[in-house]
Amino acid sequence: MRVMSVTIQRGEGNRAGDRAEGPVRPLDAQSVREAYRRWAGVYDSVFGWVSRPARMRAVAAINALAAERILEVGVGTGLALPHYAAAKRVTGIDLSPEMLAVAERRVRAGLAATVEGLFEMDAEATSFEESSFDAAVAMFVASVVPNPRRLMAEMQRVVRPGGTILLVNHFLGPPGLRRGIERAMAPFSRLLGWHPDFAMESVLSPAQIAAARIEPCPPLGLFTLVTLPRDGA
Repeated sequence: MRVMSVTIQRGEGNRAGDRAEGPVRPLDAQSVREAYRRWAGVYDSVFGWVSRPARMRAVAAINALAAERILEVGVGTGLALPHYAAAKRVTGIDLSPEMLAVAERRVRAGLAATVEGLFEMDAEATSFEESSFDAAVAMFVASVVPNPRRLMAEMQRVVRPGGTILLVNHFLGPPGLRRGIERAMAPFSRLLGWHPDFAMESVLSPAQIAAARIEPCPPLGLFTLVTLPRDGA
């Protein structure tokens, strides 16, 4: 297992259409780094339990694919890493060195033998060659990155034709009490490190939504698993 730092490649700013139906208060890369520097030491105990059902469903979906080379975008503390099938070859990337350090300890403890590498890297502009992976999965990441559409474009670039792209995320709820709570939490996005008011249309185009398999996940449909053929991305 190797951990390698790379020069983080930042985007050039918003492009037209990058944030269709986007969150009210967009994040920036520095806000994300600062938030996850604070969360790194307690992330597993604070968020691990609530995100576990959706995370495990995503890993099960990956394990069911014939895909061997897997990119986990936003690998964080590596909570998913011990659960990939032995035949998988997983590369993880994250913007937070503090979160990656926890993932590295998990791998070195022998809990994740399928990992080929962990890298500090911007999910919107990775250094991987085109078609480097059979599948890519982003768990709880789409509502964190500054430009979700660029995230999707980059995942499409690095996944081979015929491959699979998966997202697990919290999306803005329907009109009602839940949406009201999410909107009320939106001013705290930078402190949280994610967008409570994040709409699916922020990351997926109407055509992508139509092509995707969309599955609510427990608890209470708080998270959603989206599975999209690379050629439909």
